[in-house]
Amino acid sequence: MRLWKRVSGVLKDQNSLWISSLSRRTSLRNPDIESAIIKATSHDELSVDYKNAERVYRWIRLSDSHVKPIIWCLSLRMEKTSNWAVALKGLMLMHGVFTSKVPVVQRIGRLPFDLSNFKDGHCKPGEIWAHNAFIRSYYTFLDHKSTLLFMNMQEKRGLKGIQDQNNNRPLMQDLVVLQKLQGLLDLLMQIKPLSRSAARVFLVVEAMECVLIEVFDIYSRICHMITVVLKRIDLAGKAEAALAVRVLKKAIIQGDDLSLYFELCRQIGVANASGCPKIVEVPQDDIYELELMISEITDTSKELQEANKAIVKVSQQPQTNDHQEVDDSKCRLRTVITDNWEKFDDDLMIVSIETSKYNPFLSSPTPPRQQTKCDDLPDLISFL
Repeated sequence: MRLWKRVSGVLKDQNSLWISSLSRRTSLRNPDIESAIIKATSHDELSVDYKNAERVYRWIRLSDSHVKPIIWCLSLRMEKTSNWAVALKGLMLMHGVFTSKVPVVQRIGRLPFDLSNFKDGHCKPGEIWAHNAFIRSYYTFLDHKSTLLFMNMQEKRGLKGIQDQNNNRPLMQDLVVLQKLQGLLDLLMQIKPLSRSAARVFLVVEAMECVLIEVFDIYSRICHMITVVLKRIDLAGKAEAALAVRVLKKAIIQGDDLSLYFELCRQIGVANASGCPKIVEVPQDDIYELELMISEITDTSKELQEANKAIVKVSQQPQTNDHQEVDDSKCRLRTVITDNWEKFDDDLMIVSIETSKYNPFLSSPTPPRQQTKCDDLPDLISFL
């Protein structure tokens, strides 16, 4: 049965190579590139053609125009296959495309093929379930990483010319990047053989070599960014400090998970596991100081809210005084709302409001004296 399966795989690869040799060279099709991809993703479960994989990476570094034919051919092969070996080799090849660090790769976005529900169509599900789970986890990580690369490129374009992204990037932005890296690390640690039989498969161990190198890279970036963030945390606000606490607590949990992951890699014989980096422990004092900073910021904000209260409501009760007295001991300006009329200096000019005979505006019981017409005055000038 195994012999027949191997012969069938070889025949399929040869048929694919023959069809690609007959294709016309266009902007999306290149017979040489297609031949290299088919050989790098062959049905052979016992070997990996690194020579042709390196040819693919060389084409990418040579010219950006080669990226489209490579992605098109690889996506077409991934969509058609139902063989776990071809799918796993295709993911390893795609992983190498991302690690080539060519800027044009960031434009890919979501992967143009879907292996999130991959199932091998040539083996019994009970025998191959761990292989299928390994491929689905690997695809989930690569798809998420490709999306983050595209989003990062879009953000850099938006920030271009506004600020120096390396030196003057806001603290909150660094913390958000840290969270994204921690999410990638979680997805990476999900890529592992779930059965003893899968852990002894050659292709699975080879894929773990690629995954472990990625783990080293992301973990080192996380440690570096945590160091940078802690140096700037003194200027953080409440939101930044709270997010920093979550990031540090997550780093502690991931440190423990990484120790177990590295131990698993050593047990299954991953060569790169011998050079695993030392897990950096986050000091509990740093977390305590951040939590203390958050509490102090919260207390300060409450005091400011109380100090900024500008209106004091006065209960509507009968009062003997003309207006509500406000305690001046707090030395704060307050607005007083009252139902009584206020008297100002102009009103106090009238000292008494009692009825008086000297007040010309009030009625008097004595009738007013009638004014009589005065006689004409003599002409003193003519008299002289």
